[in-house]
Amino acid sequence: MENYTMEGRTYRYYGQEAPLYPFGYGLSYTTFRYRDLVLSPPVLPVCANLSVSVVLENTGLRDSEEVVQLYLRWEQSSVPVPRWQLVAFRRVAVLAGREAKLHFQVLAEQRAVWAQDWRLEPGTFTLFAGGQQPGQKTRAPSEVLSARFSVTGTARPLRGC
Repeated sequence: MENYTMEGRTYRYYGQEAPLYPFGYGLSYTTFRYRDLVLSPPVLPVCANLSVSVVLENTGLRDSEEVVQLYLRWEQSSVPVPRWQLVAFRRVAVLAGREAKLHFQVLAEQRAVWAQDWRLEPGTFTLFAGGQQPGQKTRAPSEVLSARFSVTGTARPLRGC
């Protein structure tokens, strides 16, 4: 095998065509609401990590668990990249009518792209937080929040950070 590209071979690279049963598909016994997505700092140097917080509220009548998922999208990249990349997830138990504030770290290496070696590039990124992939159609209602952040500096090899 000489062509190692995943384009056209996995749903992450299929363009606008959505998979029939994407990651996180299913039913729930309750409903959740996401709010207060905060990215810190909103502008960061190329080698820095991003801090993320989001509030998850159980708006239903039953205690339940939710798998909170964070996805990253490169707005422009020098090489082909997935539509979005899963960068963090956590299963959280939330009592009915209660909320939980969650904290995540998105490491610089999770923004790296492969261009003959792993490289970090400056640019604009979108981070999605929710109980499903961005734009996913599910049986159980779930929302996905999004926020943009910028990376400044010059492109460099990941090992140079």
